[in-house]
Amino acid sequence: MRSIINKYLTREVFSAWLAVTVVLLFILLSNQFARVLGDAAAGKLPRDAVFQIIGLTSITYLTVLVPVSLFLAVMLALGRLYMDSEMSAINACGIGPLRVYRAVFVVSLILTMLLAWLSMYASPWAARQAQVITEKSKQQAGLGALEPGRFRSDNGVVFYAERVDEDGVMRNVFLQRRRGQSIEVAVAESGQVIRNADETTVLLRNGRRYEGEPGTVNFRIVRFGEHGIPVARREASATALEREALPTSQLLGSSRPADAAELHWRIAAPISAMLLGLLAVPLARTRPRQGRYGRLAIGVAVYLVYANLLGAAQVWIQQGKLPPLVGMWPVHALLAAAAGVLYWRELRLRKPKRVAV
Repeated sequence: MRSIINKYLTREVFSAWLAVTVVLLFILLSNQFARVLGDAAAGKLPRDAVFQIIGLTSITYLTVLVPVSLFLAVMLALGRLYMDSEMSAINACGIGPLRVYRAVFVVSLILTMLLAWLSMYASPWAARQAQVITEKSKQQAGLGALEPGRFRSDNGVVFYAERVDEDGVMRNVFLQRRRGQSIEVAVAESGQVIRNADETTVLLRNGRRYEGEPGTVNFRIVRFGEHGIPVARREASATALEREALPTSQLLGSSRPADAAELHWRIAAPISAMLLGLLAVPLARTRPRQGRYGRLAIGVAVYLVYANLLGAAQVWIQQGKLPPLVGMWPVHALLAAAAGVLYWRELRLRKPKRVAV
């Protein structure tokens, strides 16, 4: 009987966690999807990279979502059991609070191990891949992302092509760029974008070039059979990785406060999942008339306080106000103490009172 009830409690908590995670992830990815689609429509991101960015972003979002979704899932699952009087029936079968904690602990332990892998390895890797795609898109943006029949402006160059053949040759090309006080305008029958190691050049064929200063009559008109115009130069130095994308091994060997703050933030993710999961058990205890969501507001308030304290500790570590050795451990200790006090209080409430004879 006890094994059946343990499996039932574990299944209820896990299914609730899965549902909450899917809903929260869908909400966050909906906003991200709109932004990525906007970048793709503006030519800042290749269209075939949209779902790559969304997939990589979902990995980084899970690092933040798993602890809070577990916390809410435990409160919702156990709150339903209290509301439907199922918890009273479970207690009548001799299942005490320790068994409930054990079922929640199993789910929390599995998710904690998953979250440790996500925060330490998968999330930084996803951030690196997303940054590589973004930087590559910036290098390939501009004239390479030209849409036929539409004007495009990039790095001070205005470009237009009536149509683009399958082999990349543009037809009826217009190009304008500013060089100091003068403006250069070129029109050609055809053109092609050529990318070299250090710059991007537009090679125009069979056209005319107009160059001069606006407001004066000093204009020069040149006919050409073939003319190359450099329009963009690549940076020689590689873009540095963002701190969220740095490998954990690199953070461990760093002495900079900002790197220490990022390391503590990654460590905090799996720890918070375990602590929040266990804290939700006593917080989910409700009276029959209190309703299924009676204690949910209290739980959300507790999570917001905990999350804000973690954020403040991260900022203090970055600013050097908090030693990296101390880090976020006092915040975790405070939450663990609160969970311990509530657990001890629940055990006292469950103890049978002695009746004096």
